[in-house]
Amino acid sequence: MRPDTPADHTTEAERLLRTAEQYPGDREPLYLQAAAHRELAGDRPGATALYDALLTGAPADPHLIRALKAANLWEYGHEAEARAIIDGVRRAKPPEATAWEVAAETLEAHDELEAAEATLTEATALLVTSPDELPHATRSLLSTRHRIRRMLALPHDDGDDLADRLHTAAVPLDELHDPKRLWSLGSSDPAELQAEITRLRSELGAYRTALSRPFPVAVLHWPEPELDELLAAYPELEAEYPTYRAHLTDIEASLRELAQAGTPNLGIVRATVPSYEAFAASESARPSNADLLPQYATTLAARARASAWPPPRGAACWCGSGATYGECHGAE
Repeated sequence: MRPDTPADHTTEAERLLRTAEQYPGDREPLYLQAAAHRELAGDRPGATALYDALLTGAPADPHLIRALKAANLWEYGHEAEARAIIDGVRRAKPPEATAWEVAAETLEAHDELEAAEATLTEATALLVTSPDELPHATRSLLSTRHRIRRMLALPHDDGDDLADRLHTAAVPLDELHDPKRLWSLGSSDPAELQAEITRLRSELGAYRTALSRPFPVAVLHWPEPELDELLAAYPELEAEYPTYRAHLTDIEASLRELAQAGTPNLGIVRATVPSYEAFAASESARPSNADLLPQYATTLAARARASAWPPPRGAACWCGSGATYGECHGAE
């Protein structure tokens, strides 16, 4: 059942923590979800405890965790500590957009618009290196920066122009981010109200795109040692994976075919034998059952284990070869 009350959120947080004990490889995303539910339940100290528990280990994205912790701390009276953490995140210059955006939106939520704009400008200067091949999170960063600069009545710069070019909805960003839009909600003019409905639908479409992560279609990638171990334990799966090279070729071919058919938000999830066996046990099924493989991929994607496909051509290829995607599986 979808959580709707503080008690429901507390229950869901506890369920996620129990799941993390069963699947330690997924501990980080599960703890982050549990922390979010604790925040929604009003248990902000409890959420901070989960962020701290993650930071005492070796998290995959420590900058994001620190930014989320700062946002949570500020909400229950620890402004000085939150500011110090955000300053630390900015100095660290994280290579991913999400930590930057959380830090900037925290500043914005507390009427620190100039600081939020400065944070986003630092982030875009660092992350926007190839404007034509930006990941979704960086595009979102540009859009957020555009909105805050609009609220500050700042003139368009190159970052705003790029955000405009990347925006695909029918309603332009300047109109979506117009600070005067709220006034139209009090209008009695049907034309103005209809225009506002159109703008809100456009915004909702953008949010749906953002929330469509995890990926609706994710493909399994078994690294070569894992595939060897899988086939040694379950030779029945050799029909699915005749050779490692064929496995890599099938992944790229399948994703390109899906992309040509218009399927959005494609992803790749890295599989491991222990994780797969644990999943099979949770489904009361045998790992040798090939029908279990797509379910396993979907489950991993739902736990935020998927990487977006295709990666930028200059980024490392998804196969782990060490070559760039454009030189490896992204080659025409």
